[in-house]
Amino acid sequence: MTYRPKVGSIPTDPGVYRFSDAHGTVIYVGKAKNLRQRLNSYFADPSGLHHRTRTMVFTAAKVEWTVVQNELEALQLEYTWIKKYDPRFNVKYRDDKTYPWLCVSWSEEFPRVFVGRGSKRRGWRYFGPYGHAWAIRDTVDALLGVFPMRSCSAGTFRSAAAAGRPCLLGYIGKCSAPCVGRITPEAHREIAEDFCAFMGGQTRVIERRLEQQMAAASHNMEYERAAVVRDQLGALHKILERNAIVLTDGTDADVVAMAVDQLEVAVQVFHVRDGRVQGERGWVADRADDGDESALVEAFLLQLYAEQVSPDMSSVERRRAVPPLVLVPALPTGPELMEQLLAQERGAKVRIQIPQRGDKRVLLDTVQRNAAEALTRHKTKRASDLTTRSRALEEIQDALGLPTAPLRIECYDISHLQGTETVASMVVFEDGLARKSEYRRFVVRTVASNDVGAMTEVLTRRFHRLVEERQLLTEADGDTAAAALVDATTRAPRGFAYAPGLLVVDGGAPQVAAAQAVLDALGITDIAVCGLAKRLEEVWLPNEEFPLILPRTSEGLYLLQRIRDEAHRFAITHHRGRRSVSMVESLLDDVTGLGDVRRKALLRRFGSMKKLRAASAEEIAETPGFGPRLAEAVVAAVASQPAGESVNLTTGEILD
Repeated sequence: MTYRPKVGSIPTDPGVYRFSDAHGTVIYVGKAKNLRQRLNSYFADPSGLHHRTRTMVFTAAKVEWTVVQNELEALQLEYTWIKKYDPRFNVKYRDDKTYPWLCVSWSEEFPRVFVGRGSKRRGWRYFGPYGHAWAIRDTVDALLGVFPMRSCSAGTFRSAAAAGRPCLLGYIGKCSAPCVGRITPEAHREIAEDFCAFMGGQTRVIERRLEQQMAAASHNMEYERAAVVRDQLGALHKILERNAIVLTDGTDADVVAMAVDQLEVAVQVFHVRDGRVQGERGWVADRADDGDESALVEAFLLQLYAEQVSPDMSSVERRRAVPPLVLVPALPTGPELMEQLLAQERGAKVRIQIPQRGDKRVLLDTVQRNAAEALTRHKTKRASDLTTRSRALEEIQDALGLPTAPLRIECYDISHLQGTETVASMVVFEDGLARKSEYRRFVVRTVASNDVGAMTEVLTRRFHRLVEERQLLTEADGDTAAAALVDATTRAPRGFAYAPGLLVVDGGAPQVAAAQAVLDALGITDIAVCGLAKRLEEVWLPNEEFPLILPRTSEGLYLLQRIRDEAHRFAITHHRGRRSVSMVESLLDDVTGLGDVRRKALLRRFGSMKKLRAASAEEIAETPGFGPRLAEAVVAAVASQPAGESVNLTTGEILD
């Protein structure tokens, strides 16, 4: 309230606003179609604000705004201010690792090529970033045989010049040895220019030039020269083979994909030039608010190209930094405005698209998998930290009012398809880490019409076993008690003999009430119960009218989400497997001689029901264990059933 603008003083026009702290440092920049409506939302009830937004509002001491004519001007000004002020409360996409780049020191008399990391120097040419330093070093080593430019440090260059003899690279043909005057500065710069052109994607131009030089040398009977150029051309082809074409039309594009959860977002970018992946990069950021994927894409594109484009760049460098095509998983909130902004930075037209089919769609899916793996690696690294896990368990203990930290947590989830093939999962986390050997799957035996009924059955079965195991331990003593904890047949530990410190169910108040009722009916009083609802990540407790809201930055909430998501994944996997098997069983029940082994062979050979229906008897007969007569019987059985949804037989997913 100390700096809130007076009521009615904020214009209703589009514009850009910035929050500053007590020292005058800009801490947040944003844009709005209606400045009054947007800024008033920051001064509403603080409890309703996102944690990061609330922190920003209380950190700020002043808010200012600039009115513009239209939304494009607002986007341009926001882009400019983000580059100028680098506000700390705007979403920061942190590199999930330090990526190497390839540099050519263009301002030096004899430009040098090398692989480096960190800050960049004005006037030098950079390529990348690349995924692996060793890969780009191997590529540079091979390219020096085609473009023998300088790659040594300044100290090595001066030492060779003083000694009057080049280093090893000069003797083996991987350097033109400008240090001893074998080549003029102008000729060496031409070699460096060809190197940069090749790295910039002009591979076909370089190939044609070498082919012409080889033909000319051969025509003039300079066979040794022709052989040298032939070897250079062969080395060039080998380098190109390493970096396969991913877009056959030779497109220049940046391919952006995201993996998003409730707390964080991982972004992966492939820089494709002349149809080949010339560089890749990944970021991980905290979710700043509850914005959808379109808002995240817009914020990321602003940061990406604000970082890649600088005012002193030449037109050629700008065209290399901003490609004519940007492929994204979701269009930014204002796609036409973003295209106009990027077109101004590039100096030519830029299109932003969501690929629907073909090579571009396949490439986007590949980048999407990379983003998902990056998010998984980030979360695994975070979860493996002992201090973080301890803090998460302590936060759960304090929030739920438990006497001790819940060292063993069990979580349950129900999965079904419109009430059919209902299954459940039980996952176990001990000391904040998954204990997969303790995971269990349940097939719901009764016809439960809803998740609550299925949850009641599953928990009753699980904790009835716990009561039995406890009774067994009570009646035993000494060595007998120790033996009671081990299964007599498999010699494996009895997982149901251990009581969880916390029981988590996937759901809200109804599921929590059902879980507590099961424990009460069995007389179990030493196990705490809670539920985690997906929509708002609310923590529900038994007999409480309102849910518990943990801070979005809470490590305890993060751990509960990981456990809930793991239970959901485990249940879905089980359900899909049973659904695919049951579909084949119901379809082929009347086929004589078709047992479990042969049915599984069909599952492995044919990926979907659609493909199985389209298969001929000869194709089915090629499956191990099938003969012509059995194949004909399968074809007849499939043909007698009406065609319905196409389902993947391996995962159980509906394809169309």
